Amino acid sequence: MSELDDFPPQPSRGLQQADPSRIQQDILEEQVELWWFSEPRKSLLCYSASVALVVGCGVGGVGLLSSTTSLSSEWRLGAGTTLCMLALAVVLKQLLSSAVQDMNCVRSRQRIDVLKSGGLSDILVVLLTGLSLLICGAVLLNVALGYHMPKPGQALNDMFISGVVLLAGGGFTVVAVTVYSVVVFFLARIRPERRLRDRMLGIFTVSGQMRARRETASSLAQLI
Repeated sequence: MSELDDFPPQPSRGLQQADPSRIQQDILEEQVELWWFSEPRKSLLCYSASVALVVGCGVGGVGLLSSTTSLSSEWRLGAGTTLCMLALAVVLKQLLSSAVQDMNCVRSRQRIDVLKSGGLSDILVVLLTGLSLLICGAVLLNVALGYHMPKPGQALNDMFISGVVLLAGGGFTVVAVTVYSVVVFFLARIRPERRLRDRMLGIFTVSGQMRARRETASSLAQLI
Protein backbone atom coordinates (compact mmCIF):
# COMPACT_ATOMS: atom_id res chain seq x y z
CA MET A 1 0.00 0.00 0.00
CA SER A 2 2.86 2.34 0.70
CA GLU A 3 4.19 1.84 -2.84
CA LEU A 4 0.82 2.76 -4.32
CA ASP A 5 0.67 5.86 -2.19
CA ASP A 6 3.95 7.07 -3.67
CA PHE A 7 2.44 7.55 -7.15
CA PRO A 8 1.78 11.23 -7.85
CA PRO A 9 -1.83 12.20 -8.61
CA GLN A 10 -0.91 14.60 -11.46
CA PRO A 11 -1.19 12.12 -14.36
CA SER A 12 -4.70 11.10 -13.35
CA ARG A 13 -5.73 14.76 -13.20
CA GLY A 14 -4.21 15.33 -16.61
CA LEU A 15 -6.19 12.43 -18.01
CA GLN A 16 -9.36 13.71 -16.41
CA GLN A 17 -8.80 17.12 -17.99
CA ALA A 18 -8.02 15.65 -21.43
CA ASP A 19 -10.98 13.32 -21.60
CA PRO A 20 -13.75 15.98 -21.66
CA SER A 21 -12.05 17.90 -24.45
CA ARG A 22 -11.66 14.76 -26.52
CA ILE A 23 -15.24 13.75 -25.89
CA GLN A 24 -16.50 17.21 -26.81
CA GLN A 25 -14.43 17.19 -30.00
CA ASP A 26 -15.83 13.80 -30.97
CA ILE A 27 -19.36 15.01 -30.34
CA LEU A 28 -18.85 18.11 -32.48
CA GLU A 29 -17.31 16.04 -35.25
CA GLU A 30 -20.55 14.09 -35.50
CA GLN A 31 -22.66 17.24 -35.84
CA VAL A 32 -22.77 17.40 -39.62
CA GLU A 33 -25.39 20.17 -39.52
CA LEU A 34 -22.80 22.61 -38.15
CA TRP A 35 -20.50 22.11 -41.14
CA TRP A 36 -22.94 23.90 -43.45
CA PHE A 37 -22.66 27.11 -41.40
CA SER A 38 -18.94 27.18 -40.62
CA GLU A 39 -18.35 30.36 -42.70
CA PRO A 40 -21.42 32.61 -42.38
CA ARG A 41 -19.83 35.67 -44.01
CA LYS A 42 -18.87 33.78 -47.16
CA SER A 43 -22.27 32.14 -47.28
CA LEU A 44 -24.11 35.45 -46.94
CA LEU A 45 -21.94 37.15 -49.58
CA CYS A 46 -22.30 34.36 -52.14
CA TYR A 47 -26.00 33.97 -51.44
CA SER A 48 -26.53 37.71 -51.99
CA ALA A 49 -24.59 37.52 -55.25
CA SER A 50 -26.71 34.57 -56.39
CA VAL A 51 -29.92 36.45 -55.57
CA ALA A 52 -28.67 39.51 -57.49
CA LEU A 53 -27.86 37.34 -60.52
CA VAL A 54 -31.24 35.63 -60.41
CA VAL A 55 -33.11 38.93 -60.18
CA GLY A 56 -30.98 40.66 -62.83
CA CYS A 57 -31.00 37.82 -65.35
CA GLY A 58 -34.66 37.01 -64.71
CA VAL A 59 -35.89 40.57 -65.10
CA GLY A 60 -33.70 41.14 -68.16
CA GLY A 61 -34.78 37.90 -69.81
CA VAL A 62 -38.48 38.46 -69.18
CA GLY A 63 -38.13 42.05 -70.40
CA LEU A 64 -36.51 40.98 -73.67
CA LEU A 65 -39.02 38.19 -74.26
CA SER A 66 -42.01 40.39 -73.51
CA SER A 67 -40.80 43.12 -75.89
CA THR A 68 -40.24 40.76 -78.82
CA THR A 69 -41.64 42.07 -82.12
CA SER A 70 -41.55 40.89 -85.67
CA LEU A 71 -38.66 43.23 -86.48
CA SER A 72 -36.41 42.05 -83.65
CA SER A 73 -37.70 38.59 -82.83
CA GLU A 74 -34.50 36.59 -83.31
CA TRP A 75 -32.00 38.36 -81.08
CA ARG A 76 -34.56 39.20 -78.38
CA LEU A 77 -35.72 35.60 -78.20
CA GLY A 78 -32.14 34.34 -78.09
CA ALA A 79 -30.87 36.80 -75.49
CA GLY A 80 -34.02 36.59 -73.36
CA THR A 81 -33.99 32.79 -73.35
CA THR A 82 -30.30 32.76 -72.42
CA LEU A 83 -30.85 35.12 -69.49
CA CYS A 84 -33.81 33.10 -68.21
CA MET A 85 -31.82 29.87 -68.46
CA LEU A 86 -28.93 31.43 -66.51
CA ALA A 87 -31.30 32.60 -63.78
CA LEU A 88 -32.84 29.13 -63.66
CA ALA A 89 -29.40 27.51 -63.35
CA VAL A 90 -28.49 29.67 -60.35
CA VAL A 91 -31.85 28.92 -58.70
CA LEU A 92 -31.42 25.18 -59.29
CA LYS A 93 -27.99 25.27 -57.65
CA GLN A 94 -29.39 26.92 -54.53
CA LEU A 95 -32.31 24.48 -54.42
CA LEU A 96 -29.93 21.55 -54.81
CA SER A 97 -27.76 22.72 -51.92
CA SER A 98 -30.83 23.24 -49.72
CA ALA A 99 -32.21 19.81 -50.61
CA VAL A 100 -28.94 18.05 -49.88
CA GLN A 101 -28.64 19.91 -46.58
CA ASP A 102 -32.22 19.07 -45.54
CA MET A 103 -31.89 15.38 -46.45
CA ASN A 104 -28.56 15.14 -44.59
CA CYS A 105 -27.36 12.61 -47.17
CA VAL A 106 -23.84 14.03 -47.45
CA ARG A 107 -21.60 13.45 -44.46
CA SER A 108 -18.23 14.34 -45.96
CA ARG A 109 -16.67 17.65 -44.96
CA GLN A 110 -15.06 18.11 -48.38
CA ARG A 111 -18.33 17.58 -50.24
CA ILE A 112 -20.18 19.90 -47.89
CA ASP A 113 -17.51 22.58 -48.44
CA VAL A 114 -18.20 22.25 -52.18
CA LEU A 115 -22.00 22.24 -52.03
CA LYS A 116 -22.70 24.75 -49.27
CA SER A 117 -23.47 28.39 -49.95
CA GLY A 118 -20.14 30.14 -50.40
CA GLY A 119 -18.39 26.94 -51.44
CA LEU A 120 -16.68 25.98 -54.67
CA SER A 121 -19.95 25.23 -56.48
CA ASP A 122 -21.21 28.77 -55.89
CA ILE A 123 -18.01 30.24 -57.26
CA LEU A 124 -18.17 28.06 -60.36
CA VAL A 125 -21.84 28.82 -61.01
CA VAL A 126 -21.35 32.58 -60.67
CA LEU A 127 -18.21 32.45 -62.83
CA LEU A 128 -19.96 30.49 -65.59
CA THR A 129 -22.89 32.90 -65.45
CA GLY A 130 -20.56 35.88 -65.84
CA LEU A 131 -18.77 34.25 -68.78
CA SER A 132 -22.11 33.50 -70.43
CA LEU A 133 -23.16 37.12 -70.03
CA LEU A 134 -19.87 38.23 -71.57
CA ILE A 135 -20.31 35.95 -74.57
CA CYS A 136 -23.93 36.98 -75.09
CA GLY A 137 -23.09 40.68 -74.83
CA ALA A 138 -20.13 40.33 -77.20
CA VAL A 139 -22.30 38.58 -79.79
CA LEU A 140 -24.97 41.28 -79.64
CA LEU A 141 -22.38 44.05 -79.95
CA ASN A 142 -20.72 42.31 -82.86
CA VAL A 143 -24.01 41.97 -84.69
CA ALA A 144 -25.11 45.53 -83.91
CA LEU A 145 -21.80 47.04 -85.02
CA GLY A 146 -21.71 44.86 -88.12
CA TYR A 147 -24.50 46.81 -89.79
CA HIS A 148 -22.89 49.85 -91.43
CA MET A 149 -25.94 51.99 -91.99
CA PRO A 150 -26.38 55.73 -91.54
CA LYS A 151 -29.63 55.17 -89.64
CA PRO A 152 -29.53 51.76 -88.02
CA GLY A 153 -33.01 52.07 -86.52
CA GLN A 154 -34.51 51.38 -83.12
CA ALA A 155 -33.94 47.60 -83.30
CA LEU A 156 -30.17 47.92 -83.74
CA ASN A 157 -30.00 50.61 -81.07
CA ASP A 158 -31.74 48.30 -78.62
CA MET A 159 -29.41 45.48 -79.60
CA PHE A 160 -26.37 47.70 -79.03
CA ILE A 161 -27.62 48.88 -75.63
CA SER A 162 -28.46 45.32 -74.56
CA GLY A 163 -25.02 44.15 -75.66
CA VAL A 164 -23.31 46.88 -73.66
CA VAL A 165 -25.38 46.08 -70.54
CA LEU A 166 -24.71 42.35 -70.81
CA LEU A 167 -21.02 42.92 -71.47
CA ALA A 168 -20.70 45.24 -68.48
CA GLY A 169 -22.63 42.91 -66.20
CA GLY A 170 -20.68 39.86 -67.28
CA GLY A 171 -17.34 41.63 -66.98
CA PHE A 172 -18.15 42.91 -63.50
CA THR A 173 -19.25 39.42 -62.41
CA VAL A 174 -16.10 37.73 -63.71
CA VAL A 175 -13.82 40.36 -62.16
CA ALA A 176 -15.65 40.19 -58.83
CA VAL A 177 -15.43 36.38 -58.69
CA THR A 178 -11.74 36.47 -59.60
CA VAL A 179 -10.93 39.05 -56.92
CA TYR A 180 -12.98 37.15 -54.36
CA SER A 181 -11.20 33.87 -55.14
CA VAL A 182 -7.75 35.48 -54.92
CA VAL A 183 -8.56 37.20 -51.61
CA VAL A 184 -9.97 34.01 -50.09
CA PHE A 185 -6.94 32.02 -51.27
CA PHE A 186 -4.40 34.43 -49.78
CA LEU A 187 -6.34 34.78 -46.54
CA ALA A 188 -6.41 31.01 -46.20
CA ARG A 189 -2.64 30.86 -46.75
CA ILE A 190 -1.70 33.79 -44.51
CA ARG A 191 -4.28 33.47 -41.75
CA PRO A 192 -5.89 30.05 -41.66
CA GLU A 193 -9.38 30.18 -40.31
CA ARG A 194 -10.25 28.40 -37.11
CA ARG A 195 -12.58 25.52 -37.67
CA LEU A 196 -16.07 25.56 -36.33
CA ARG A 197 -15.43 22.72 -33.93
CA ASP A 198 -12.53 24.67 -32.37
CA ARG A 199 -14.76 27.68 -31.70
CA MET A 200 -17.59 25.49 -30.44
CA LEU A 201 -15.11 23.50 -28.37
CA GLY A 202 -14.14 26.64 -26.50
CA ILE A 203 -17.80 27.41 -25.85
CA PHE A 204 -18.48 23.93 -24.55
CA THR A 205 -15.34 24.03 -22.43
CA VAL A 206 -16.34 27.32 -20.84
CA SER A 207 -19.86 26.05 -20.25
CA GLY A 208 -18.46 22.87 -18.73
CA GLN A 209 -16.29 24.88 -16.37
CA MET A 210 -19.25 27.03 -15.40
CA ARG A 211 -21.31 23.94 -14.69
CA ALA A 212 -18.52 22.51 -12.57
CA ARG A 213 -18.28 25.73 -10.59
CA ARG A 214 -22.05 25.79 -10.06
CA GLU A 215 -22.06 22.18 -8.88
CA THR A 216 -19.17 22.93 -6.50
CA ALA A 217 -20.91 26.01 -5.15
CA SER A 218 -24.19 24.10 -4.64
CA SER A 219 -22.40 21.27 -2.83
CA LEU A 220 -20.65 23.78 -0.55
CA ALA A 221 -23.96 25.44 0.16
CA GLN A 222 -25.52 22.13 1.08
CA LEU A 223 -22.63 21.36 3.40
CA ILE A 224 -23.05 24.70 5.11
